[in-house]
Amino acid sequence: MLETFNISAIFGINPYILFIVACWSLTWKGIALWKSARKDSVPWFVILLVFNTIGILPILYIFWFSKIGEKKTAKKAIPRKRKKKK
Repeated sequence: MLETFNISAIFGINPYILFIVACWSLTWKGIALWKSARKDSVPWFVILLVFNTIGILPILYIFWFSKIGEKKTAKKAIPRKRKKKK
């Protein structure tokens, strides 16, 4: 007989806990990937996409590494053009 593949049974993890951890990881990974894509940071995008660290690396990127680049770009802000009054 063909047995079904059940990851929670193999590792002895409660399926509800596994679902919560998967949702946690997917949420943080999605936010971090979105931020890295908006900043055109290809190396960070690839690292975050490939490595699964249960949300640890994405959280570090969101709250620490992405802020490093913001300090540099904030100084080089481009002034807006003003509309001419008629």
